[in-house]
Amino acid sequence: MTRWFEDITIDEAFPLGSHAFTEAEIIRFGQLYDPQYFHVDPEAARHSHFGGLVASGWHTVTVGHRYMVDALFAEEERLRGLGQEPGVSGPSPGVNKMEFRAPVRPGDTVSYTLTVTGKRPSNSIPGWGILFNTIEAANQRGELVYHAELVGFSKLRDYEMPLRLRLLMALTRLPVLGKLLAPRNG
Repeated sequence: MTRWFEDITIDEAFPLGSHAFTEAEIIRFGQLYDPQYFHVDPEAARHSHFGGLVASGWHTVTVGHRYMVDALFAEEERLRGLGQEPGVSGPSPGVNKMEFRAPVRPGDTVSYTLTVTGKRPSNSIPGWGILFNTIEAANQRGELVYHAELVGFSKLRDYEMPLRLRLLMALTRLPVLGKLLAPRNG
């Protein structure tokens, strides 16, 4: 999230955008990254348990991820336009859960939403907070096609490193102490 940790509101939903999946796009993605017959061969896919061509789940995920990154950049620009300094988003330590609930078919328009469901200061990285997020995607009929629970980092705006950590960092920069702490061969 391109907001400071302190400014992030729990359960605030961020619409990320909508994408219309075409047959050609589904086949192209499938050929490049997930060449299973129900993603690349419309005729053979008719006889699959899906009853027709469907987008790869990874296709659904990557479109949503792109929209999420675009939304982060747009939020940064929006805040700058208001004369505010945007926050700093960090990497994601992982995905806790990912589900593909319904197939995405040619002609489906899928809308993505990001919601921050929880947050806490990081226990291991000073000056950062951890965000718990969900990304959900629904088709034009309102059917949920994708749900994921993600974790990400967000920088704290008002963080001041405790004195003991500042001293420890300063000590590790001293050449003499560095030599004492260096591993010895032999």
